[in-house]
Amino acid sequence: MASHNALLSGIDLQCYENNHAHRTEEMDVERLVVRRGQPFSVVLQCTEHIPQHQDHQLNLILHLGKNNEVVLKVSDSEQDHGKWWFSQRNAQGEVMLTLHSPADALVGLYSMTVVLLSADGQILEQTKPQTFYLLFNPWCKDDSVYLPSEELLQEYILNENGILYQGSWDDITTVPWNFGQFEKDVVDICFEVLDNSPTALKNSEMDIANRGSPVYVSRTITAMVNANDDRGVVSGRWDGEYSDGVAPTRWTGSVPILRRWSEDGGQKVRYGQCWVFTGVACTVLRCLGIPTRCITNYSSAHDTDANISVDYLFNDQLESVSEGRKDSIWNYHCWVESWMKRDDLPEGYNGWQVLDPTPQERSDGVFCCGPCPVRAVKEGEVGLKYDTPFVFSEVNADLIVWIVHPDGERIQVSQNSKVIGRNISTKSVSGDFREDITANYKYPEGSMKEREVYKKAGRQVGQKNKVPGQLELFIKHAPAVHGTDFDVIIEVYNAGREDTDAQLTVTSNAITYNSIHRAECQRKTTSLTVPAHKEVLRLQYDHYGACVSEHHMIRVTALLQPTDQDNIILQETNIPLKMPVLHIKIIGKAIVSRKLTAHISFNNPLPASLQGGVFTVEGAGLTEAKEIKTQYVLILEIMQSTGKIEPGQAVTVKFSFKPTRAGLRKLLVDFDSDRLRDVKGEATIIVRTKICAYPLWK
Repeated sequence: MASHNALLSGIDLQCYENNHAHRTEEMDVERLVVRRGQPFSVVLQCTEHIPQHQDHQLNLILHLGKNNEVVLKVSDSEQDHGKWWFSQRNAQGEVMLTLHSPADALVGLYSMTVVLLSADGQILEQTKPQTFYLLFNPWCKDDSVYLPSEELLQEYILNENGILYQGSWDDITTVPWNFGQFEKDVVDICFEVLDNSPTALKNSEMDIANRGSPVYVSRTITAMVNANDDRGVVSGRWDGEYSDGVAPTRWTGSVPILRRWSEDGGQKVRYGQCWVFTGVACTVLRCLGIPTRCITNYSSAHDTDANISVDYLFNDQLESVSEGRKDSIWNYHCWVESWMKRDDLPEGYNGWQVLDPTPQERSDGVFCCGPCPVRAVKEGEVGLKYDTPFVFSEVNADLIVWIVHPDGERIQVSQNSKVIGRNISTKSVSGDFREDITANYKYPEGSMKEREVYKKAGRQVGQKNKVPGQLELFIKHAPAVHGTDFDVIIEVYNAGREDTDAQLTVTSNAITYNSIHRAECQRKTTSLTVPAHKEVLRLQYDHYGACVSEHHMIRVTALLQPTDQDNIILQETNIPLKMPVLHIKIIGKAIVSRKLTAHISFNNPLPASLQGGVFTVEGAGLTEAKEIKTQYVLILEIMQSTGKIEPGQAVTVKFSFKPTRAGLRKLLVDFDSDRLRDVKGEATIIVRTKICAYPLWK
């Protein structure tokens, strides 16, 4: 390096100004985080004025990747469209450098060095490297994730508070979720997730070279959110045994999961289920700058044999006789949609793309799903990548029920095209209420167009030639509250002119939300002669309390077998048990760095005591996730230390915290115990900045 008096003393990245302009100030104001396709300026600090003649020239060198897989030389002229370049303005002792990145630039953590060159290209001097993050830019019209709606961007990029929909198609419930994509160090963890993908570890050059594509990045994230094949984030489990980790129902947000994964050196976090995978994926994708929303599909099919139907096989005792991997209908299933162009597909498939991070089936040998165009699903274009047949089945498969007789003969009982894919839901951009987007995925059930699409997808539409029977079967129930007894009414109607003999078998089973049977609660078989008959099955807490899953779901199945007819009828209904609500009262004025106190209370609704109770509290911009055990809680204003909450007792927990960021915030609370899990509550708080009092006179 040539010897001369040093001219370059440092670089001011102007983090506050740039981050504010690039809508990343919530993420950080001490580090530079910018979006591609949008200029940003840094100030080169000099010891003296840099001579303006051909003897000196400034260049920038950018490095990307842990091993400097990409090295870019940036000049002060826009030589080629779509390349990095910079402009400069000189001032006394400083040079303003405005960097222009292409709209398809690789995202990641860049290292930037400013070099001073001589006329013959020799490096005279260079600054110490400075780092900055470059993200996707949905505000830039040339970026492939461009979304031309500020209202949608406020929700699908900038909103840290979300709602995940659960329950059943006819009894939809909500779960608040803290995405927290702007919480401290989350952006570092998101790129750490990418860096730990199998492709990145095996061929880092190829991985880095593809990071300009939201298709590649989103598919990688979908695979990495679950830990089935790789150093992924969350391990899934559905059997109710969570003692060596955290029960999926305990989580209230993504940030504690991502931080735990990072702090443990990429070790999988135990445990998650579909809404947890979805919440984490949404956090990462929004943080990286890809517009993303959470979706819930009710009565969601898991088609294991890719025949676009769900086949249920029962014997005449209503016992499942399916062999091997069984088709199933999940009470609900969550995934995400991300907005992007699909230059890798024929024209017409831009927009929302399904990405499903829950490990169900392998795609190209890996447990991931998508991005799959929503429009391709609606039109039955199952030949388009990625994983369109699987997503099509999730929302539009037919349910076919078979009875298997002792001699092995299979009789098709029914084929129903209206059961699967109901009330597909997402949070509205206009507030905390549900938007139904079923029409985005499918034509009206049973319509000619829907049947045409189903046939185009590769499945012949079955038509039963049997004459409809004279018996009809219905299952009804009132809202069921967890901890109480309730009645399920099975009604059998006879539309014929003569009485009919039949046998009615009814079972109730404790199931998970994804249709795994935990235990049979009750069974009842009745021989009856039907003009019109009503059977009442009383489900007592003693029947289901010990075996109900953490999803608080009871499935009632009724099988009606006329003695002299072939028209066997089978009906099922899922009954979600109503849960208590956590009540949250905030004491104090919500001001940044000023102490607030939350009073959290609820009543034990069960006819049994609760033990091992734990409250989990968190909120983006309010407090990191913290646990409060019920070893010492207020019960009826008296301090108790047994850790046991008796039936009907009221419990109050006090929790203090100091908000860290201004704006509309949500405090999320979860309660779990040995007998009662997944009790949720939330409080909305408007946090203001510090109020400083200035004297009017000195």
